[in-house]
Amino acid sequence: MNPAEDPSPRRKVLIVSPHFAPTNAPDMQRTRLALPYLRAHGWEPVVLAIAPECVEGGVTEPLLEETYPADIRVIRVRGLPPGATRWAGVGSLWLRCGRALRAAGERLLRAERFDLVFLSTTQFHAFSLGPRWLARFGVPYVLDYQDPWRNDYYERTGTRPPGGRLKFALSQWRARRLEPRALRHAAGVVAVSAAYGSGLARLYPWFDPAAVVVLPFGAAAADLATARTHRPARPVTTLGDDCFHHVYTGRCGPDMSSSLTALFRAFKIYQAARPEEAARIRFHFIGTDYAPRPLGREWAMPVARAEGVEAFVTEECYRVPYFDALSYLLNADAVLGVGSNDPTYSASKIYPYVLAARPMLLIFNQESPVLAIAAELGCGSRFSFSGSGDLDRLAQNIAAEWFLGGAMRRYQPYDPVAFRAYSAEGMTARLAECFERAAGPRGG
Repeated sequence: MNPAEDPSPRRKVLIVSPHFAPTNAPDMQRTRLALPYLRAHGWEPVVLAIAPECVEGGVTEPLLEETYPADIRVIRVRGLPPGATRWAGVGSLWLRCGRALRAAGERLLRAERFDLVFLSTTQFHAFSLGPRWLARFGVPYVLDYQDPWRNDYYERTGTRPPGGRLKFALSQWRARRLEPRALRHAAGVVAVSAAYGSGLARLYPWFDPAAVVVLPFGAAAADLATARTHRPARPVTTLGDDCFHHVYTGRCGPDMSSSLTALFRAFKIYQAARPEEAARIRFHFIGTDYAPRPLGREWAMPVARAEGVEAFVTEECYRVPYFDALSYLLNADAVLGVGSNDPTYSASKIYPYVLAARPMLLIFNQESPVLAIAAELGCGSRFSFSGSGDLDRLAQNIAAEWFLGGAMRRYQPYDPVAFRAYSAEGMTARLAECFERAAGPRGG
């Protein structure tokens, strides 16, 4: 039976998504993309979030609220605004608003019957609400890992963590105290990467990695349709002139040094071989830091300077509106996917790149699922690395195929049948299956 024709009453899920607001916060995308389809799969969602004015650093974008049904209940709570604590150097959203979010959730759970709680956020302290509410209200919960809570990447690589070592060390101390209980009592676990399951099993021998449902964020073709008629109010770069423009959108960071180095070295090889052609090439990195102005840091430009190609590179190191970012992809001559040195890095970024239907260059860790997904879809020029030792070889290969071989001017269409599984609708169907298993048999 088609889920939309299922006569059984809908179950109710409380989705705790603190950043869910008309802003471009990345960790609200799972919720936003699922809302149009959950009812068809037998679930009535209620979203619990923090009021936008209490969320620091987001870019307000009213268009986002037009992408899901207007009659979905969204309850937004207020805690302390950023200005109330920033003077003391405290910006943590959870410290400012976590108590208000918890209280609002408990009022809902006392007043209404919910079949499941879905904790979908990178505000990991919210995961501790799961065992608390299970004990108090008997409601099972599912955890959504969009980043690792305990993360040894920075320690292993010696890379400076976001926010500094002291702040990161404190967050990891809290994770060691809170994660085991939240994970042990969860009725389900969703993650954007398969690597998260094996990582959790290394930390907790009792955890079964096969229990993790791997669900990258789906892609909404409707978002791209909206972006085709959208024009950024304050453009951060100019496209459509006589130059050839490569565009990358989204987070960048020190963990992307290998892929950026390989890209710029490949361009230098091209520049040496065909200087007149190379003079028209431009690289744009847009929205590369999560910090609000003026705190954003450049991540691509330092690598470009180190490789001597900074004259061809621009970077906007602040968040940009979501539909602005999609507009830049749609109007690029080619799109860039540069990946993290960390193989657990999410594959979700590839989907809007695929739907943008432009020539696509992908440079990712050899263990990243991005390359396997692109191969399945039959799209993009795909290059992999295993460490910093093979970057010169990688640069030679990229230069030969992408620049000198002309792949940057050839679009490879993706397989639309294979892509259905990665659409927002396809991903939500699998999420609903996870909800059913976590909540138990209907009528039980």
